[in-house]
This record gives sequence, C-alpha cells and structure tokens, in this order.
Amino acid sequence: MQHASRFTQLTALAFGIAGALAVGQVNASGFQLKENSVKAMGAAFAGAGVNDTDSSVVANNPATMARFQGTTIQADVTAIDLSYEFNGTGTDALGRPLTGGNGGDAGDIAAVPALSVIHKLDNGLAFGAMISAPFGLKTEYDDNWQGRYFAHTSDVEIVDLTLAAALDIIPDRLSVGAGLIYSRADVTLSKSVDFGSLLFANPATRPLPFARPQAADGFAEIQGDDTGFGWTVGANFSPVDALDIGVSYRSEIDYDLSGTADWTVPSNVAAVFGVNPATSALFKDGAATAKLTTPSVLNVDVRYAFTDRFTMMASWARTGWESLREVRVDFGNPDPDSVEPFNWHDSDFSSLGAEYKLNEAWTLRGGLAYDETPTHIETRTPRLPDANRFWYSIGATWQATEAMEVNFGYTRIEPDSPRVDITSGGSHLVGPFDGHANLYGVSAQYKF
Repeated sequence: MQHASRFTQLTALAFGIAGALAVGQVNASGFQLKENSVKAMGAAFAGAGVNDTDSSVVANNPATMARFQGTTIQADVTAIDLSYEFNGTGTDALGRPLTGGNGGDAGDIAAVPALSVIHKLDNGLAFGAMISAPFGLKTEYDDNWQGRYFAHTSDVEIVDLTLAAALDIIPDRLSVGAGLIYSRADVTLSKSVDFGSLLFANPATRPLPFARPQAADGFAEIQGDDTGFGWTVGANFSPVDALDIGVSYRSEIDYDLSGTADWTVPSNVAAVFGVNPATSALFKDGAATAKLTTPSVLNVDVRYAFTDRFTMMASWARTGWESLREVRVDFGNPDPDSVEPFNWHDSDFSSLGAEYKLNEAWTLRGGLAYDETPTHIETRTPRLPDANRFWYSIGATWQATEAMEVNFGYTRIEPDSPRVDITSGGSHLVGPFDGHANLYGVSAQYKF
C-alpha cells in the first residue's frame, strides 16, 4: 500500500498537465490577441476605440458606434507568423542532459478573422455585432525534443460574438454604449510524460531496466471546451471637434472547460501499474475538467486631428491578469487533482500612432507600442515564452469607391529577451529563445 500511495502522489503532482489546460504563456501579453482590426493594427492599435471609420469599435468601444451613419460592414483577416526557437539546455532528474534537439521552430502561421457590422438609426441609436478572437495560440515543437516534458502542441481558440448598442447623449459630443459577449473556448494541448523518472522515484520499481529518467517516455493530450458570457461598456467624449477621448471596459469571462485526457503509456510501464489494483486505474483515458477565467480589459483611447490630413492617436490598456492565480485540473479517473500556480500580475499596453491622408484615394499610418508580460520566470514554460514586447506597425487605406475601402497592415513584434528557467518532475529546462512575430493583415469595408 505504501508503494501504491507513492505512485498516486506522483501521478498528478509530478506529471499532471495542469499547465496545459491553463493555456499559460501564449501570445502577446499572456495569451491575448488584439488583432480584430487591420486598420487599427496599422497604427499599433493606437486610438482603436475612438476611430469612427473602423467598425471594430463594436468590440473595442461600443459607444463609438453612435458616430457612424447608415450601415457599415467590415471583414478583417490577419495572418500571424510566429517564430520561436529554443537556444538553451536541459537536464533530467539525475543531472544528465535531456536528449533531443531544440524543437525546431515552434511557431506556426495562424489566421485570425473578424467580421463586424454597425447600423445607425435616425433617432441616435446604433446597433452592432462582431465576431472576433480575443485570445488564442498555436505552437508545435518537434517530437522528442529536449523540452518535450514541458510542451509539445498548443492549440487554443477563443471566439467571441459581441452584440452591442450605443446612444448619442449629446450628438457629436458624448455617446455611451454597452454590449453582451457570448464566448466559446476550445483548448487542445499535449506534452511527453517521463514514466522512467516516475518509476525511478519508487524504490520498489527502481531496479527495473527502464526505471530511469528518459528511458520510458509516454504522452498526454488534453482537450477541453466550454462557453461563457461577458459584457462590455464604453463612452466617447469629444470636447472639441478635433479631439476624441474614449474609455471602455471588457469584463472577465469564466469557463468550465470539460473534455478528455488521452494518455499514451509504454506497454512495459502499463504492465507494472497493472500488477497492483491500487495503481491499475492510473493513467487511463477519461474525463478532465478545469476552470479558466479570461481577464478584464480597461482601455483609454485618444485621437486628435491636427489638420484635415494629419491625425495622431494614443492608447493605454490595463489587462487584469491577476484573475489567473492558479488552475486546478480534476481528472475523472483516480488521478488526484493537479494544481498549477500562476500568480500573474496585471499588465499594461501603451501605443502611439499617426495617420496622414495622402490624397483622396490613399491614407497612410504607422505606430509603435510597448506590451508588458504578466508572467513570472518561476512559472514560465515553453508553450510560448512570454516577455515584454515592442510593436512596430505600418498600414494604409485605399478608398476604392465612395462606399468601398480596402485596408492593409503589417506589424513586427519583438519580445525582449524571452527565456525559461523551470523544473518539473525532476527535469530542468533553462535558456533563451530566439523569437518574433510578423503580422500581415487585409480588410474590406463597405458602407450603404
């Protein structure tokens, strides 16, 4: 019974994959995605919430919908080309080097679409709807790389449907708006499991020839999904014609992720567990659940038109990552709950942009931004090593017809020296990553 108890303790504590369900350390500022507007991306999202020519304000600040006229439809798509390569080293529980390569380029190209529509009534009311992806991740390392016990595949998709309304309180001076958010989260993540270290930790199984770190690798994959509901509010104030000031707030959204845990256990290891009834039910495929809360976001946007041709914009956003303190995974099988601490802190995003109307057909824009990470080195993993980031953006609008415009945008994101230094199940991974992201976007807007 002592041996069985030891197995049970190590099952989740050393090899549970709470970090996978936690979707930690993913994209820009934690796992946040800002890419819901190509026009805004071209200026590093400076002033995105007060731009009355960009219908993504449905999600960015619903109050600005009241500044529109008629009906506006906009479709955006941004391709995120993420690149991350590990340049560090790792050791196992015996201090030997972890076998395998650097994992290759863990990044991938992912498309982030968005679709928005706004209709303004003659009585000052405006209604809007938008589909967007505010959080997400897609990375994959090579099989059997040296960091395989920390991460292999990470695929996170969170999609929102926002339904919003806005009202002119003082026409062209003050408007307010609010919206409801229906959100869908789908998470699939995986990593290798070092069963050799697990058997080596127990004196009763240590004599086995495969009871050595890295000698009996298995695999674990978790999939979970759920829907959640949130809300957003905003205000837009224009004290003078040239100045727009906007404030908006997006609520936290809670998800009860429910799905499956899929274990791949080497046959020789499974035979050892099967001998004792107390351990025979461990590492079996079954149900898994976990709670996840996406953070609140407070935005302040300013836009000032110096002339009819030249405008400058600025934004500041506070993302409430303190909501992510820990994640607890509840396995449907006898494996004990696994708890992963995060203790993230709130992070700030600041951007400055400018826009110049070259002629009646073309408008050019650009921007810079600084994006803080909410993570700590103590809990950072290679699922995507987060770090403070610098944004460099350019973009343009082509006014094809009076009713039709096409937008183009490009952003380069450079993280500031991303690295990991983490231990799990006796394995230690430490070192820097060479990483960056290129964002390419195109959108079309039609008014009638």
